[in-house]
Amino acid sequence: MRIILFSSQTYDRDSFLAAPVPAGLELQFQPARLNLDTVALADKHEVVCAFINDDLGTPVLEHLAAGGTRLIALRSAGYNHVDLAAAKRLGLTIVRVPAYSPHAVAEHAVALILALNRRLHRAYNRTRDGDFSLHGLTGFDLVGKTVGVVGTGQIGATFAKIMAGFGCTLLAYDPYPNPQVEALGARYVDLPQLLAEAQIISLHCPLTADSKHLINAQSLAHMQPGAMLINTGRGGLVDTPALIEALKDGQLGYLGLDVYEEEAQLFFEDRSDLPLQDDVLARLLTFPNVIITAHQAFLTREALAAIAGTTLANIQAWANGQPQNLVHG
Repeated sequence: MRIILFSSQTYDRDSFLAAPVPAGLELQFQPARLNLDTVALADKHEVVCAFINDDLGTPVLEHLAAGGTRLIALRSAGYNHVDLAAAKRLGLTIVRVPAYSPHAVAEHAVALILALNRRLHRAYNRTRDGDFSLHGLTGFDLVGKTVGVVGTGQIGATFAKIMAGFGCTLLAYDPYPNPQVEALGARYVDLPQLLAEAQIISLHCPLTADSKHLINAQSLAHMQPGAMLINTGRGGLVDTPALIEALKDGQLGYLGLDVYEEEAQLFFEDRSDLPLQDDVLARLLTFPNVIITAHQAFLTREALAAIAGTTLANIQAWANGQPQNLVHG
């Protein structure tokens, strides 16, 4: 069975080749993103393995189905980039990796909090330039601070556990309360209350029609002045231009992003020799109280191994007529 992995980087190749590959599976690693310009590369491949920024809209899915593709195996938990109605109409099966390492993403969110709080990015640049002064580097103790966790699935619950270890007070918002999070002493409240009471807010919810731009000008106004916002979930959870206004007037004191709504044409590539065409991202990068990483929260050895293992198991289960981890339209 021929499988093409779009958007595959060196670390993808290493993790997939290190995993037990079931007999009869032929892997082709393709660094290009899947879109209308590259979809022809998938011709005569029964399985297309796609990542978060690959185009899986109707036109691409139609080309895939016409070229013989029958299964799309996502190397991600999220599937908001897939036109599920079109996939169902075309008879394409969609599977995903529902969980790989919640610790990877949760720990990255905590890393952003610590780096922003203690100004580690600024301190690093200063000392490399021979500036050993401490002005402007004052942080705060995490113990006793109120942390709002938006979305308390596996990643949100893991994040909450870490922050509880710092001695933080936990508030949570999720339509489906998690008993594990409640056991940590977290109180479930509505979103406006969480935004009003938390000094640190971390987003861990999926991107849906209801959660799109969950953080916008109105919700930012509900936050405490100087609050910290962390997003390691999906870029579309946040109305990015609204962040700029909140940063300019001090309503938002710190911002840590690992995802960006318009990241598809930017992230996972070296563009250091090219002018940045995205004016919104360029403006965000000028703020000293902002740290942006390029969707690397998932990037640990353990998570990569789990993604590869689950993806290959998903493909084998489908080939055996017993599909698992299905995405339903």
